[in-house]
Amino acid sequence: MTGTNAASSLFPTYGRYPVALVKGQGSWLWDDQGNKYLDFMCGLAVTNLGHVPPKVKDALVKQLDELWHVSNLFHIPHQEAAARLLTDNSHAEAVFFCNSGAEANEAAIKLARRYHQKVLGTGRYEVITFTKSFHGRTLATLTATGQDKVKEGFAPLPAGFVTVPLHDVPALEAAINGNTAAVMLEMVQAEGGVHPVDPAFLQTVVELCDKHGLLLIVDEIQTGMGRTGKLFAYEHYGIQPDIFTLAKGLGSGFPVGAMLAKGKLAEAFGAGSHGSTFGGTPIAAAVVQATVETIVGDKVPERAAEAGDYLRAQLRERLGGNPFVKEVRGQGLLIGIECAGPVGDLVTAARSQGLLVVTAGPEVIRLLPNLLVTHEEIDLAVGILAGVLEGQAATAQ
Repeated sequence: MTGTNAASSLFPTYGRYPVALVKGQGSWLWDDQGNKYLDFMCGLAVTNLGHVPPKVKDALVKQLDELWHVSNLFHIPHQEAAARLLTDNSHAEAVFFCNSGAEANEAAIKLARRYHQKVLGTGRYEVITFTKSFHGRTLATLTATGQDKVKEGFAPLPAGFVTVPLHDVPALEAAINGNTAAVMLEMVQAEGGVHPVDPAFLQTVVELCDKHGLLLIVDEIQTGMGRTGKLFAYEHYGIQPDIFTLAKGLGSGFPVGAMLAKGKLAEAFGAGSHGSTFGGTPIAAAVVQATVETIVGDKVPERAAEAGDYLRAQLRERLGGNPFVKEVRGQGLLIGIECAGPVGDLVTAARSQGLLVVTAGPEVIRLLPNLLVTHEEIDLAVGILAGVLEGQAATAQ
């Protein structure tokens, strides 16, 4: 079977599909057997501009001919330019580049603690997070994650994290104490089932942070860079988090992450307080610069908003009478189809018909097309999904 290797030297940490993908262009992927797939996974919300976007490719190739790596002990012009693009297009005033979403969230947690302890002198260190959240797989970020399945076998877990149910104001209020430094949440719980945060609840979170002197951290690893129809998902809610984190779509497939913060927090991360050997290398920074320039210059978030409206409308029209489908929800082009039972086999069935989708929990199909997806590609995907789900509904009867 293609894509498998019984003698693999890799750790078996992934439940891999029996497919080896070798080429991509725009919304399409090809495997080593020549099969073609419409990609509604985007490497888990990474290739927001599609596969091998021309402007980003040109910037990468140019940089490969010039300079690959230097230490962050030197000024890196592309890194400065990429950071300026991010601050010019947000309320943030300081950027730290790293290599992944987990590292970006780790940096956010460290910054929150250090700001309270070294700048404010409060000694606070606890971070409140929410059930069904996902913040990464380092020891700190998996502890912050509100899903027990990622924590199994890694005890003892680090102290300093409290998890409460999302949208439960009394539980949140009860969790706040003299050690609380920050509240950390996603605007859409993507891994947790594609659940957008309730605006009224978020406003309460902001008010509680203001009242108790807490920092608000927003995890934009999956929602950032135009995915929800805004450059950053927090913009839908009219708030300005103290810290927010990016990765995935930030590098168009090149591994890079970033932690952004208001200027008042910059002094907490003085020289030697935090670092990364590969964070913001000339190559990574050139890719980020080209990606952000393309997303902003080509008004990609606006295109994602329109395409997301169209996709949800088509899904609701085609799936509205299906008894197996409970709800279609999401923001922009981060969409979940909640079903009345497990969807793993449906993901496999869609793949066999040339459509790549992924789950968001056992009973939710998650759709993550690139932000430049066409209506024709959406129609094709919806047609395949409708057929798969109609077949499931007929089987269940």
